Amino acid sequence: MNDTEFFSEGEVKNPQRLMRALEVKMATGQSIKTFHGKQSGGGVAETYNVVKYAIDIPREQLYENINSRVDRMMKDGLMEEVRSLYPYRHLNALQTVGYTELFEHLDGKMSVDEAVNKIKQNTRNYAKRQMTWFRKDKGIVWIRSLQEITVRI
Repeated sequence: MNDTEFFSEGEVKNPQRLMRALEVKMATGQSIKTFHGKQSGGGVAETYNVVKYAIDIPREQLYENINSRVDRMMKDGLMEEVRSLYPYRHLNALQTVGYTELFEHLDGKMSVDEAVNKIKQNTRNYAKRQMTWFRKDKGIVWIRSLQEITVRI
């Protein structure tokens, strides 16, 4: 089974998107492209005055938050969760930050400390890419604290 519609227009050189397109085709019998055009409502921005806010956290604080969060996730059982998912490590949904590094640890490729440090680094890299993406959106109002929202409303 293949998705000729996605293949003709899609990013076939992107293995993750290609796999996702095939998964959708196999699960639904429809091209993933049929779902791309479906947006909820279509008139939300016309009906409401939509304001997008993003909290502008200093990079040092963001990175400290990420490092603390990873430590807390490990303390709260992330390793046990990853062990339980190990037989399924080949699945596309598990090719994400956190799982990938701990699967590599379980494969004997690195120590648990190296894996945790790699999770922190990869999460920081991901956050940086997200910030770059959001900064391109000129419709976002950047604030420094949640209190600024109430002042602006």
